[in-house]
Amino acid sequence: MKIKQAEYLISAVKPHQYPPEMYPEIAFVGRSNVGKSSIINTLVNRKNMARTSGKPGKTQTINFYDVNNQLRFVDLPGYGFAKVSKEQKIGWKKMIESYLLNRTPLQGVVQLIDLRHKPTEEDQGMFSWLLENNFPVLLVATKSDKLSKNQIHKNLKIVCDVLSVPKDYPIVFSANTKTGKEEVWESLSGLVEINN
Repeated sequence: MKIKQAEYLISAVKPHQYPPEMYPEIAFVGRSNVGKSSIINTLVNRKNMARTSGKPGKTQTINFYDVNNQLRFVDLPGYGFAKVSKEQKIGWKKMIESYLLNRTPLQGVVQLIDLRHKPTEEDQGMFSWLLENNFPVLLVATKSDKLSKNQIHKNLKIVCDVLSVPKDYPIVFSANTKTGKEEVWESLSGLVEINN
């Protein structure tokens, strides 16, 4: 997809704060620090449109981004090891589920898994929940540049075994090397109608 325009729209916590339902939306989910903001920046050829941080739990709101006035990317708060209170984690869970279950323009979900590690219980739980609720899910294995080719193949097999998916299902991705960028766009084009 040729990116002519991409910009941050708004951050929201509750449904009444969401932007008007104008374009198809793709949501990005994954545990804290898995690279949700980085993949969004990479896909739209921007360095800092979505704010990234080395500190887990940086994204604490639902962030909406407009792409070419025809598509929206939605960055959801991370789940997992962020050092926040139990109450805050429960609040994030409710916020994420409310968006995913009730947002009409939502066309699909990109779930990110850190390829360096075996999928966590939270990763497995989210993937199962998305499938149970009939979401089209694109599975992306991030941070592949941190691994050797042998490690990539070995770890990808672990991811596929744990999540019970075919070995050609997850897209291997790196925000640093842009590996997998075209494959992600190609898969997204299968979920939403995108004009090039």
